[in-house]
Amino acid sequence: MPIVKVASFAVSIDGYAAGPRQAPDHPLGERGLELMSWFFPTHTFRSMHGDGGDGEKGIDDSMAAAAMANNGAWILGRNMFGPVRGPWPDESWKGWWGDTPPYRVPVFVLTHHARKPLAMAGGTTFHFVTDGLESALRQAKAAAGAKDVRIGGGVATVRQYLQAGAIEEMHLALPSVVMGEGEHLFTGLNLPKLGFSVAKTVRGEHATHMVLRKG
Repeated sequence: MPIVKVASFAVSIDGYAAGPRQAPDHPLGERGLELMSWFFPTHTFRSMHGDGGDGEKGIDDSMAAAAMANNGAWILGRNMFGPVRGPWPDESWKGWWGDTPPYRVPVFVLTHHARKPLAMAGGTTFHFVTDGLESALRQAKAAAGAKDVRIGGGVATVRQYLQAGAIEEMHLALPSVVMGEGEHLFTGLNLPKLGFSVAKTVRGEHATHMVLRKG
């Protein structure tokens, strides 16, 4: 059965999933890229981004590969698409990923400002949703069909879908990083009351992976 999931979502030891002060030079906030230090060496990452070389194969890579499997659609908050705020000044910004984003399926971007769909190389089309979380999820499920819907972030978007009870599974990757500030993932959330328990814990080469499921 298809599910709504969060996967390969990096969280620091002290609970932050993004750094502060996002900017074009800091897409995940200041020091935010440290959270993904476990992911960048993997074969999965290098294959997705065409960086060449084989990359590391092991537990981290197998968890990353599993996170990319069976995704029929993604949902992103606007900050995950780019640093532009307010009304779109034009359509020149096309995401952080260059001409060939790694998604390769429909991606639904939450925003307050309308923009026509953006088709990119490799099969990714960004759809800009202005009528809220439920609409984005409904559209993503329809696009995904028998595959999963992956909530890609950012932190506020994951928190909102958790609060709405929509997420069924979370794979969190915890590298050995302490942030001290940024966007905290679980402040004010009671995961047991939301139905989550730890289903699996796996120690990888550069991160500990925890899978939480409902039920």
